[in-house]
Amino acid sequence: MDERLTPKSELDARLRKLQGLMAAEGLDAVIVLQNADLFYFTGTIQSGCLYVPNEGEPVYMVRREVGRARNESALAEIVPFSSMREIPGILSGYGLKEPKRIGMELDVLPVLFYDRYRKAFPAAVISDATPLIRRVRMIKSGYELEIMRDAALQVDKVYRRACEVIREGMTDLELAAELEYTARLAGHLGNIRMRVFNGEMIFGHTFSGADGAVPAYTDTPLGGAGLHPSFGQGCGMSRIAPGEPIIVDFAGSCDGYLVDQTRVFALGELPDYLQAGHRDMLAVQRMMTELARPGVTWGDVYDACLARALQQGHGDHFMGYKGSQVSFVGHGVGIEIDEYPFIARGFNDIPLEAGMAFAFEPKLVFPGVGAVGIENTFHLSGQGLEQLTFSKEEITLL
Repeated sequence: MDERLTPKSELDARLRKLQGLMAAEGLDAVIVLQNADLFYFTGTIQSGCLYVPNEGEPVYMVRREVGRARNESALAEIVPFSSMREIPGILSGYGLKEPKRIGMELDVLPVLFYDRYRKAFPAAVISDATPLIRRVRMIKSGYELEIMRDAALQVDKVYRRACEVIREGMTDLELAAELEYTARLAGHLGNIRMRVFNGEMIFGHTFSGADGAVPAYTDTPLGGAGLHPSFGQGCGMSRIAPGEPIIVDFAGSCDGYLVDQTRVFALGELPDYLQAGHRDMLAVQRMMTELARPGVTWGDVYDACLARALQQGHGDHFMGYKGSQVSFVGHGVGIEIDEYPFIARGFNDIPLEAGMAFAFEPKLVFPGVGAVGIENTFHLSGQGLEQLTFSKEEITLL
């Protein structure tokens, strides 16, 4: 499999967009440390920091490994450093003035690291650059969409493998292992990045029957008991039986980019109310595809979807069961699986924009029974929505 490195034209465009937002906020510099953001702006995740001035070229200071950074990144200025004390001198050597206002990723930055950078720039005011970074990242380029389409091919291979291997008596863990193996052979990187604190995910969730309705600490409609309380989510050891829903909620991961897809399977038939509920969730998805256009707010889309689910009679089961429901029905996706936009309650002042990509996942959860529903990843253009994931959406009866 050929290695796909981020082109210089992509990095330049991203950095120029960030600098434009920095100018509007009056920031002299942004310092990028988190791996997902480093990858987005440098094309690699070698340990160090990216210093982005409000004009001119960035400087990527690398603690380890500078050789790999130079091989993997198209940035021009990549230099080694070993101590925080070196940073002001390195920047001065590039003719960069001491910054008075610095932006950092304060949503994810450990306090210990914050204090180190505050000491390195004692005269500077440090503010949160996360909203600026997320606004740049939420608009996907044609290059990024090409990779996400490849990730969609991965999850379709997973869907087709599920059709082949699901059998009575196999455990949820055995099914998950089969599907993860398939994904890895298709190039899956084996990691799902989440920005939220303590957000952890491997490939996704694979459940059968009542395990699909077990809530967990994760801010997701489905959780699962998992194999141990140390990682209390995901598949367990339940054995697949006829007449119960089997959920495969799987994230494709290709060259740093993700897509999210959920499909439902069953051995034999499912009860009529579960099949009807699944059709209702497909109807919610169809309504979303008609409503989601540039200029419509994130919250307005959520409110309309929730209203439709309530009309359908699913108030106690939509996006979790009563007492464990989440207040969103969609989330941005790209390098992380919780990017902008959030199709969620309360975001009624932020409009959708052309170029956004998001996963939409209307689901119903029934305690003691399981879950049904759908999830697909979409790209919003000026002409409307393009659906990136494409596996069969109806319940697959085996």
